Amino acid sequence: MDRYPPELIRRALNHLYSKETKSSFEIEHLKPSASKAEKFIGLLEMAEYKDFCEKPLLIEAQNHIVDPRFRDTDYRTNQNYVGQTVSFQGQRIHYICPKPVDLPELMEGLLTAHQLMKEGAVPAIIHAAAISYGFVFLHPFEDGNSRIHRFLIHNILFLSGATPKGLMFPVSAAILKHPVLYDRSLETFSVPLIRLIEYDLDDDGQMTVLNETGHLYRYIDMTAQAEALYDFINITIEHELVKEFDFLEKYDRTKQAIEEIVDMPNREIELFIRLCGQNHGRLSAIKRESHFKYLKDDELVGMENAFREGFGSAKD
Repeated sequence: MDRYPPELIRRALNHLYSKETKSSFEIEHLKPSASKAEKFIGLLEMAEYKDFCEKPLLIEAQNHIVDPRFRDTDYRTNQNYVGQTVSFQGQRIHYICPKPVDLPELMEGLLTAHQLMKEGAVPAIIHAAAISYGFVFLHPFEDGNSRIHRFLIHNILFLSGATPKGLMFPVSAAILKHPVLYDRSLETFSVPLIRLIEYDLDDDGQMTVLNETGHLYRYIDMTAQAEALYDFINITIEHELVKEFDFLEKYDRTKQAIEEIVDMPNREIELFIRLCGQNHGRLSAIKRESHFKYLKDDELVGMENAFREGFGSAKD
């Protein structure tokens, strides 16, 4: 953060919240509406202000980000699982969640573990991995579990002081770009687990777990998950954040250089930069005719040169 002016970081923050939101939905192959995205951004903005690892606050978070028809007032009461349809009458089961009867005790254990880790100053990444992955493995709600899982990473990193005030780590962007690493972090637990569970699945997709399974979710080895989260955060700091901040630096330099050539309204400069970015550093003849007919030839050449000096000639 010391490398960049505070004003630049503040400007980047809005985009980082949007990027984290978009990435978190894309991981689940979802495209949120504008209102749904805004609600998730609102939740992310609350991550640094209070500890969400309490049952009422987790329910509140779930209610905030899902369709009103799927809001829960308590932990789920049905047998949940994660599957993939392979035919009209068949599914491939990827993960089986704990039985509803086991959930209250398991969730109480998870939230107690969180408090113990907080009081014991457990390293932030280990703490965040154990609780966030623990949450998604328990899958306590009908909908929204995976997004809350990733939200809890932010919440715990903020609470632990690992994330500086006024900054957002777009961890989901790193996860989205490295799906194999993320899938492996989930499958380290889910693949051996599923071999230990006996279940029936009826024609309506309703599952019944036949054996006792509560103990299988109680003491999970989170080593692989902590290592994966460490990698994601490392990628976020070294690539995602640097990319965002460097873009704004280049943008400001380019904008200033263009302003010295032609005194244009901000929206015109922003459009010019965007169009050049889409066309390898040059304004196409069609776009010039439709948007920048008023530019003289020497002004256009100077502005294109300013763009290429600021951003390079490749599409950015």
